[in-house]
Formats: sequence, C-alpha cells, structure tokens
Amino acid sequence: MQQRTRPGGRATPTRASGPRGAQRTGAGGAGRAPARPTVARRAVSSGGAAMRTRAPQPKRFTSRAVVLSLVLLVLLLAYAYPVRVYLAQQAEITALEQSQERQTAKIAEMSARAAKWEDNEYVISQARQRLHMVLPGEKPFVVVDPSRSQQTDPTAIPGAEKAPRPWYDKLWSSVEAAD
Repeated sequence: MQQRTRPGGRATPTRASGPRGAQRTGAGGAGRAPARPTVARRAVSSGGAAMRTRAPQPKRFTSRAVVLSLVLLVLLLAYAYPVRVYLAQQAEITALEQSQERQTAKIAEMSARAAKWEDNEYVISQARQRLHMVLPGEKPFVVVDPSRSQQTDPTAIPGAEKAPRPWYDKLWSSVEAAD
C-alpha cells in the first residue's frame, strides 16, 4: 500500500491507533484507502471564540446579464416602430370603415330622394311649394301676414349700396378700430 504525500513531499501519517484504525486495517480493509489526513484548525482569537469572516458577495450585474439586457433592449426598440405602424394602420382602417358606413347611408338616403322624384304627384307638390306654380285652370293666392311685414332700413340689407361717407368720418373710424 502506498502512502499519500502532501504537496511538500512529506508523507501523511495514518491513524492506526484506536478502535477506528483497527476497523480500517482489520479483516476487510485490504482494498480500502488509508485514513484522511488531519486538517489543521483555524487559530482561535484571544477572546476564545473563532472569528467569522463574511463570504464574498457575488457581483450584482454579471457580463451575461448586461449582454442579455442589451439584447432585450435592442429587440424592444426593433419592434417598437412596426407595432406603432400597425396600430396606426388599424386606426386608419377603423376610420375608413366608419366613413364607408356613413357614405353608404348617405347613398341610400339620396337614392330614396331620387326615387321620390319619379312620382308625378311629388313633382307637382314640390313645384307648388318651391316655385309657387299652379296647374292650368287654378287660381293662385298669396297670403301676406301683416304682422310679418316690418319696415326695414334699405341700408341694413346685405349687398345693398350704402350712402357715401365723408373722408374724415372714414379716417376717424379707422383710428377707433386701430385702438
């Protein structure tokens, strides 16, 4: 059996004394490895209790974590623009569908109005209301409501010619407007 050697080249002593050593080297111990070397104990401080040392703390951010976060950030930025374009297109599609529905309703309304003009009775009633026309042999009457007739100033009517003002009145009104 070979003895183990320590890194300095010295042989490690075996513990053969005592009941354990007898068991190891006894009847069934022919193929077993020799006993483990004794380990030196740490020095005890002068206070009698062993001093505890803190285990080294692992780095908060490892290089793998930094690379992973950078890759995720690049992916986020790469997908941000297409997602924004997609959402804008969806909003545009919704707006166009609503516009199409409004146009369809307007077309249906206008086709119904056009269908009314195919009826002769509707054409006659519109001619009487809008154009004050009558059929041959009828006598037209126009009812004038006296309470509705009001004296209006002809210069107050939009588009009517106004009396010319003197130059100094125009000048003074422009000074007042500039204030």
